[in-house]
Amino acid sequence: MQQLAEWKPVLSRGVLYDLAAAGVSIWDYDNTYVEPTVFVGAGAELLPGTVLRGTTSIADGCMIGPNSYLENVKVGENTRVNASQVYDSEIGADTTVGPFAYVRPGSRIGSHVRCGDFVEVKNSTIGDGTKISHLTYIGDSDVGKNINFGCGTVTVNYDRVKKSRTVIDDDAFIGCNANLIAPVHIGQGAYIAAGSTVTDDVPPAALAIARARQQNKRDWANRHKLKEKK
Repeated sequence: MQQLAEWKPVLSRGVLYDLAAAGVSIWDYDNTYVEPTVFVGAGAELLPGTVLRGTTSIADGCMIGPNSYLENVKVGENTRVNASQVYDSEIGADTTVGPFAYVRPGSRIGSHVRCGDFVEVKNSTIGDGTKISHLTYIGDSDVGKNINFGCGTVTVNYDRVKKSRTVIDDDAFIGCNANLIAPVHIGQGAYIAAGSTVTDDVPPAALAIARARQQNKRDWANRHKLKEKK
């Protein structure tokens, strides 16, 4: 085992030389690891800290890294994976993943998708053109095309007994800090108001508001301060 560990960098260096000869741009040979089973297309760039393993396939024109780990992943043309980890999944063309995204096994992310910082996707399908910009968890979900997720959205998929799926149809808009309690179905073009906890299906083109109504108690602060002084 020790001898195998010692030979791994040597084998990887040979793979990197072959990739460079085929038109792949490698920024740092000392800090890039690619297994022999990996395919990388011409014109792709591998930045420092990139690790590609298993049956990973990187199409032409992609930029991977810095500090990215992909294992058994298929990536479409001109996609960027930045400082992220992806396992046993597919990513379409012209998509951006990261920085600091985590794509878990069984996920299929479409083309022209934004999967931004601190986004986690698990066992889910993300349709073309959908934007998940930051701080969002998409688990066990079927997400359509051209959907916008506000910051802090969570698909709540586990009730301690079983995992359930969330379905979101095309062109829906999910406001910030929304909780979608699975199983739930959001119809095409529907809107979810920010701060909502949605437990029932939402019809197409409807606006769902599921949050407590705000109350403003006038002069409360001044009365509270007076009590503190006594």
